[in-house]
Amino acid sequence: MAQLFGREWTREELMRRAGLTSQLGGVREVELRDGTGRGVRCAEFETGSGLAFTVLLDRGMDIGATRYRGASLAWEAAPGPAHPAYFEKDGTSWLRTFHGGLVCTCGLTSAGAPCVDEGETLGLHGRISHLPAASTWVDSGWRADECELWARGRMRQAVVFGENLTLTRRVWTYLGSSTIHLRDVVVNEGYKTVPHMMLYHCNFGFPLLDEGAELLAPSRSVKPRDAVAAPGLARHAAYEAPIDGYAEQCFYHDMIADEGGYATALLINRAFGGGQGLGIALRYRQAELPCFTQWKMVCAGTYVTGLEPANCLVEGRDKDRARGILQFLEPGETREYCLEISVLDGLEAIASAEAALVKA
Repeated sequence: MAQLFGREWTREELMRRAGLTSQLGGVREVELRDGTGRGVRCAEFETGSGLAFTVLLDRGMDIGATRYRGASLAWEAAPGPAHPAYFEKDGTSWLRTFHGGLVCTCGLTSAGAPCVDEGETLGLHGRISHLPAASTWVDSGWRADECELWARGRMRQAVVFGENLTLTRRVWTYLGSSTIHLRDVVVNEGYKTVPHMMLYHCNFGFPLLDEGAELLAPSRSVKPRDAVAAPGLARHAAYEAPIDGYAEQCFYHDMIADEGGYATALLINRAFGGGQGLGIALRYRQAELPCFTQWKMVCAGTYVTGLEPANCLVEGRDKDRARGILQFLEPGETREYCLEISVLDGLEAIASAEAALVKA
């Protein structure tokens, strides 16, 4: 049943009161018409609970701007959701078209810092977030008293004499829901073994992120990525007001999964709305995504934190290979990844999610 306007409703009860389901919530396909985003196809979701988000069909089906009752949950980077034609692959030029957004996908054969790995020059975070989806399907439908909203499509990362990989993504939610579900299936459709790196760059910003916000994560241990992050280790989970000239800090978490194999991290702001409280719960299957990086960037003008489940670290493919943790896809091999992001509306919801966390 749909949870809307403070109560549960059957399909019959709602449709006796509404001309179209879109009066209550829904999903529609649109196209950006201006600036560097011109031509980018999008799927705009509204669940009726107050949750609204955009899936960027031409940007790897990433999840872009996301709001809950008018308040942004995601950080939107200055370049915006630029058309993939503007992609620059070398070095850190990926940042010139980094849209931020709730979920920016990194991979499929490389992720993390630019490097040279076995003679191949690799740019920051790979190509997948700049590949348009094909065979897209944006729609909604009722199953008994539950109305599902979805977007589905497939990206292909391929090169002659190299990799031939597909990523089939489905993003969905429900009428009345405050949770976004994402399922990816990656297939090696080629005939050679290729490196496989997958990182979900989940970016949260103001007003969810603000002075006093906290990261709650069931971690066995937390380690700084480098010497820059080391002095911030003691305060890694606490977020400050914007700081001029702040240098990014990254921390590696050894997360603990629950009995079902899922790890959950919470980003909470108890002071939001004058003490009403707002937060998110990020939940993912740990077996496929054993690594978790916290990106803390509380710089004035670039005020964001990234929570990043992955099958790799973020120092580059050459470093993962040297550590012996680089993963590979064999010909015909398939990998599946699942992610959920839920809104925590109010102090009671925050307390309930905190109580349910696996204890380190």
